[in-house]
Amino acid sequence: MTDRFDAFVDSHGPTPQHAAEGPLAGLRFAVKDLIDVAGWTTRGGNPDWAAAQAPAARHAEVVARLLAAGARFVGKTHTDELSRGIFGETSQDGAPINPRAPERLPGGSSSGSAVAVAGELADFALGTDTGGSVRAPASFCGVYGIRPTHGRVPFAGVIAQAPSFDTLGWLATDGATLARVGSVLLDPAPQVAAPERLIFAADIAALADDAAAEAARAALPRIEALLGAAEHRAFCAEPPVGDWFAEQGALQQREAWDSFADWIDRTNPRFTWEVALNFIAGRDRGAAELAHAAGFRAVQRARTEELFDGGRAVFAFPATPFAAPPRGLRRSVNWPLRNRIARVTAIAGLLGAPVVVLPFAEVEGLPLGLALMGMPGSDEALLGLAARA
Repeated sequence: MTDRFDAFVDSHGPTPQHAAEGPLAGLRFAVKDLIDVAGWTTRGGNPDWAAAQAPAARHAEVVARLLAAGARFVGKTHTDELSRGIFGETSQDGAPINPRAPERLPGGSSSGSAVAVAGELADFALGTDTGGSVRAPASFCGVYGIRPTHGRVPFAGVIAQAPSFDTLGWLATDGATLARVGSVLLDPAPQVAAPERLIFAADIAALADDAAAEAARAALPRIEALLGAAEHRAFCAEPPVGDWFAEQGALQQREAWDSFADWIDRTNPRFTWEVALNFIAGRDRGAAELAHAAGFRAVQRARTEELFDGGRAVFAFPATPFAAPPRGLRRSVNWPLRNRIARVTAIAGLLGAPVVVLPFAEVEGLPLGLALMGMPGSDEALLGLAARA
């Protein structure tokens, strides 16, 4: 295989054996280099982390399930450093090339996984999504992706960032494949009501550029054909959804610092600027700020049944507030763009809710994902919509 988009890491190990038959037989899959494959070193996008690691003794649970289901492993893909990025450019190995827009960023931190799928080097690829790391690259690269309900996919054998937000997601070339993978990876969950209506979340869309919001609205008919004409209203009028990201930011940054603080303190590793800044911000989060954020999350999660009408409501909005930015922007330009993405992605993160990204929209010829967010536990219903739309 020729890796013309630099999706895969320059690292090798034994080729895992896959079952000859199974529900995923005939499909090729790639694995974000945050996830263990037996005999391969999990490098995490950082050379100092990689140097301290031995080859994995066993497969991550998700990799073992896919191999047992007949899928064929084709390689490990680039990730932003320790999953601390959203544009795909904080890996010290460089940013992969976006096959749909080579002069644009691929999105991260599951950058290589999205690129492998968009470049037809894999039929599906594993990623992780803590604050948008599957959703952003799916949107920027024009592929299908899912952040599942928090806790529905095993995380054993994966480098954790912020455990109360971390999810194991995946990206695929089409909705049917996205759903097939879900049938293998999703653990059982309490049933929720089947979706009955589609709501375009006007308040979430208002966080996007006008062109992105309009492109998402124009993509609704493919879902309306399944659920009926979309209602247009706010997802949550109070508190404003644009304020939610500050609460997730506090919790996620502190959890990420706690996950890596001992290693950072002992080894003084090299980081790109954004990653170092994020770790310092997490270290400096105060007790009162964290208590407020935890209380905010608890209040919003207690409203989940109300917000989603027990699962009957599915909310649509732009997966990212804009299409992929150009490569090579100054750091001072990228930083506020990063925060704008977080304003959109933090909503599902705080609720632990699943989001499917569908490559149904475009802005000036660039891909833009249409996000569908459902009640926690509604993953199969969202995957069913993706497969049928």
